[in-house]
Amino acid sequence: MHLVRNEGEGVRCTTMDGNSKQDWFEDWFNSPYYHVLYKNRNEEEAELFLTALIRKIPIVSGSKILDLACGRGRHSHYLSKLGYNVLGIDLSENNIAYAKQFENEQLLFKLCDMRDQLPETHGDYVLNLFTSFGYFTDPQDDIKVLENVHRVLNNTGKFIIDYLNVSKAISSLGESENKLIGEINFDISRSISNNFIIKNIRVDYKGNISNFKEMVKTLDLHDFENYFAEVGFTIDQLYGDYSLNPYDKSTSDRLLMVVSKM
Repeated sequence: MHLVRNEGEGVRCTTMDGNSKQDWFEDWFNSPYYHVLYKNRNEEEAELFLTALIRKIPIVSGSKILDLACGRGRHSHYLSKLGYNVLGIDLSENNIAYAKQFENEQLLFKLCDMRDQLPETHGDYVLNLFTSFGYFTDPQDDIKVLENVHRVLNNTGKFIIDYLNVSKAISSLGESENKLIGEINFDISRSISNNFIIKNIRVDYKGNISNFKEMVKTLDLHDFENYFAEVGFTIDQLYGDYSLNPYDKSTSDRLLMVVSKM
């Protein structure tokens, strides 16, 4: 993807030409099966988490928030209902098309790759939730994303990044599992290769077979600290789950970091 600037319109994101090769996340996140498999990640869960987060940080009333890799916009939508001015961006055309039904004066969605230049209009808080980082093979792409966030974040702003706790994920890595959701059968296997946790997903819908995968980099707290130091961020608060309990390397499900500029 690249950015186009039109006079009077500010920055908007557009897709590259159809000859570009898709990454795994473009293929999988644009699939309807992704939302079936993760349908337990619902609006109620998002609202409980965000309510706790707003109180804990806190997120100041009336702030402008950038939801980075917003998916179908469940976090963005709830935040806008609370009175925040929110811009959600995602590289999935299907996600953004779905999310646009919720747009209003305080809520907008744009198609955008977070490795590209980000809109500079919503820099009070930047959110990156539900392990929406660590997808890229080249570490410089990770740095590029963080540099983009650093550039758009206000000097007093906060960057909230929610990642899986790699230590626990690796220790509990199962060989395979099968899930039947409605008429769709998911065969899922997990492995570790080249510093990635890889999930291979075979989908069988009425005999029609599709294959997808997820690849998430094995980034632990130390890795993030190194990334942040290189870019100019520092960790202010650290939590281990969506109830915002303290982070524990062995037992926490999540690695949830509240970050600010140095």
